[in-house]
Amino acid sequence: MEDYIERIYALIEEKGYARVSDLAENLEVHPSSVTKMIQKLDKGKYVVYEKYRGFVLTPNGKKLGKRLVYRHELLEEFLKVIGVDEENIFQDVEGIEHHLSWNAIDRIGDLVQFFEEDKDRLNELREVQAKNEEQGQS
Repeated sequence: MEDYIERIYALIEEKGYARVSDLAENLEVHPSSVTKMIQKLDKGKYVVYEKYRGFVLTPNGKKLGKRLVYRHELLEEFLKVIGVDEENIFQDVEGIEHHLSWNAIDRIGDLVQFFEEDKDRLNELREVQAKNEEQGQS
């Protein structure tokens, strides 16, 4: 469910609208699966769905969508900060984002901020990583 709300929010931000076909393509699922999930989200008061006309996020859906997109972007930034290879970041975020509490997300945000506020800290982390790599620990 969260993936759907996150993608709907992102599509609406990007294009101004989201359609079943856009969502199916984006999530790599069949359009009938999207329609079923949209109906569930409608019952859950996250979207307003009108058959053959499309759907829009409710205020609750927008609020959750914004938070889910923030979580995803924050985790991508965190993995970049700690030096995860760029080609692994998207899959890694997809693998962990639904398993972390919002408290954990907030603490990760604090850590990213800690490194961004002082580049010397980031340089120190890179030095530790380089040393560990030399010693075969990474």
